[in-house]
Order: sequence, then structure tokens, then C-alpha cells
Amino acid sequence: MSGNKMVENDNSVTEFIETVENERKKADAYKLLEVFEEVTGFEAKMWGTSIIGFGKYHYKYASGREGDAPLVGFSPRKANISLYLDYDGEERDKFLENFGKHKKSKACVYINKLDDIDVDVLKALIKHTVEKFQRMYPEG
Repeated sequence: MSGNKMVENDNSVTEFIETVENERKKADAYKLLEVFEEVTGFEAKMWGTSIIGFGKYHYKYASGREGDAPLVGFSPRKANISLYLDYDGEERDKFLENFGKHKKSKACVYINKLDDIDVDVLKALIKHTVEKFQRMYPEG
């Protein structure tokens, strides 16, 4: 079994954001940094080489695989901005009804730019996710 590629590290969040080539996406990343820090109360940390995470929890699957993951996070990728929030399900879908223009997968919500979404809904979804994961993984 291979080790986790997404581990918290001491790389600079600011230095990572400065590598974003698209200026609008870079500006959005700085705004998201403020929003996530404000809502979570956690300092931003790099996870792996490209995910900016906030807080953390420890998981352990029935298979025996275990590790740590950020409670919430985001990554300004070339194609879009990936938001790591609550997993696919009814709770998340209720928030996304009024979220704005986005795409979603089981584990992520994708946006093109911050202006496409309702930041207040994002804040509520961040808060919901942190509280949910802290209940699910209290030893975090």
C-alpha cells in the first residue's frame, strides 16, 4: 500500500498562490484564503503540493488505511478552482441549490471564478463541513 500523497507540510501557502499564472485565479485564491480562515478560525496549511487546507481530522477505514486530511480546503488549478468541502449528498446539495455556477464530483465542488458564486453560501457550507467532520472525527 502506498503512502498518502496529500500530507500536511510546512510549504508556504503564499508562495504557492504566487505560482498561479492566471491573475484572476490568483486574486480569487487570496480572497478564498481570507474566507476560509475567517470561517474556520484555522491557519492555512499546504497539503501535498497544491491543496490549501484548514484544520484536520484523522480517518481510519475498515480496510485499515488511515491518515489525516484537512477539514476543508481549496486548490486554484489550471482548469478551475477545486473546493474540498462536504462529500456528495443531500446536505451538500441543499447548499449548492443557491451556490451559483459550479460543477461537482463526489468529493469536490468546482468553480471557474469567485464572482460566479454566492460567497455567503460558501461560508455556510464551509461552516457546515467543519462542524460535520469534527462530529464525525472528534479525535481530529
